[in-house]
Amino acid sequence: MTTKDILLALEDKVSQQDFNNLIKQLSYKKASSNNELAVFEVHNKYIANFIKTKYTNLLQEFFEQKTGTKPNIEIKIAGERKKTKKVLEEEQISKQPESTLLNQSFTFDSFVVGKSNEMAYSSSKAVAQKPGVLYNPLFLYGNTGLGKTHLLQAIGNDAVEKDKNVIYVTIEQFMNDFTFSLRSNNIEKFREKYRKCDLLLIDDIQFLSNKEKTQEEFFHTFNELHNAKKQIVLTSDKLPSQITGLEERLQSRFEHGLKAPIYKPELETKILIIEKKSELNGIHLTKDIINYIAANLGNSVREIEGVLIQINANANLLGVDINIELVQRVLNEQIKETKQNIKLIDIINIISAELNIKPSDLKSTKRTKNIVDARRTVIYLARELTHNSMPDIAKFLGMKDHSSVSKNIAKANELIKTDEKFRLKLENLKNKIIKKEY
Repeated sequence: MTTKDILLALEDKVSQQDFNNLIKQLSYKKASSNNELAVFEVHNKYIANFIKTKYTNLLQEFFEQKTGTKPNIEIKIAGERKKTKKVLEEEQISKQPESTLLNQSFTFDSFVVGKSNEMAYSSSKAVAQKPGVLYNPLFLYGNTGLGKTHLLQAIGNDAVEKDKNVIYVTIEQFMNDFTFSLRSNNIEKFREKYRKCDLLLIDDIQFLSNKEKTQEEFFHTFNELHNAKKQIVLTSDKLPSQITGLEERLQSRFEHGLKAPIYKPELETKILIIEKKSELNGIHLTKDIINYIAANLGNSVREIEGVLIQINANANLLGVDINIELVQRVLNEQIKETKQNIKLIDIINIISAELNIKPSDLKSTKRTKNIVDARRTVIYLARELTHNSMPDIAKFLGMKDHSSVSKNIAKANELIKTDEKFRLKLENLKNKIIKKEY
């Protein structure tokens, strides 16, 4: 397998901009790679960080299709000096257990707390302070990319600093370990590994669904650890009761502890996340750019960080400062506007839900300030996001003629120039309508 083979396979699976500016820089190092590790080189740390963040899974899928194995992906910076044998030996001595694979940047300090994740953060912090005593098991649940893995690994990193024996794995890794131990007739070593730790942290437990033999083994592992007052923390994209194909006895044990949700971040929290991630990655953004990104990106923290790295990589590759034009160009790859699929009823429903106003009120003649402001927002976004004419919009909202629509659009344009809060709210609603986030 060569670099050319890999690039040809990836070209149709990523955006043209990402392929030309980033993926094309990859150089596959076959001599340094094996079934468990695929090594690449690039010439820029920003490109390396971006590819790691956004395309690790895609690279792993490629190797899995070609070789039947799913290796870890390592992306080195070309020209970096190789470590001496002595340094490697010293690192090996202090190395965490292979199964742990904790990302040291995932700490409680680097986690941004808001209303959407406050309970999950507080319960994770409590578990880290008193493992095995409070909330055992702790079950973190929510949509992908909202910070469950960050909190899970923050608990692990905190415990490692206290010299605790931590096992952090995805449920897929647990299943692979279990299957391998059965095939190699080495089940006792497997049990020694998973049942003698101080903290067992399992990501994506929902994929245990319908795996009968693995569920049986995990049930006994869970009981051994719980009876020994060892801490168990699990993450899932849904509640235990919503995981189909999960044995009742396991569901009961998952329900026995504390279930802590992580919801989609509100706009204020998204802004804080962007500020924090920019600071951690050494990326300098103006307030206007931060607000623009928050309003136009989805709710995934992972997506936000990936976009920030891409923005920085583009600026470095082009040798320019980060400005709003560059950011808009990058985000055009992320924001898939589909005006032809947006209906007036979509705009009404989303704005009604977001502003807590009845859809019927937006079509009424009521003149209270909140309804007038909401109606103006509907009119402006309907004109911008759909192909409906002003008479069409007037008819849909029950207005006499299009002159009222025109006046509302003019007023909205005036507010966009003078009222930052209105402009930010408008961008946020626009993004939700484009993504149809009800």
